Amino acid sequence: MKVILIQDIDKVGKVGEVADVKDGYARNFLFPRKLAIEAIDSNLKLMEAIKKRHKQKLAKEKSLIEELATKIGNMSCTIPMAAGEEDKLFGSVTSVHIVEALSIEGINIDKRQVHLDEPIRKLGVYQVEIKLHPEVTTSLKVWVVKK
Repeated sequence: MKVILIQDIDKVGKVGEVADVKDGYARNFLFPRKLAIEAIDSNLKLMEAIKKRHKQKLAKEKSLIEELATKIGNMSCTIPMAAGEEDKLFGSVTSVHIVEALSIEGINIDKRQVHLDEPIRKLGVYQVEIKLHPEVTTSLKVWVVKK
């Protein structure tokens, strides 16, 4: 059965695509949950409207995320940590510490958006990559100082 997807569905397709699925899957899962509609002529016109709204929504979200990326790229944050000999930290700076430092500045992101190759274990200045969107990444300057 051919259906038009109203939402992204893993292993089936994205919004607005026409997918060929089994009849039972469409009738028992997709249609009752309003995840898809049957692909008939009248619904194809509806699909075009859905696609247009979805593209506008994605463009608006991306522009807001790009503004946030510019803001993050122009700032730096300081994380005070206890350190011992040779500037080695007692513990390490992780993505959680960076997210907390950003939240103090008024920027709320998820810890999974902060990409550290490995936790920071020494005092110094580091560039940390933050992936805000599949197409938008920025870097943040992190100062790790002695408490």
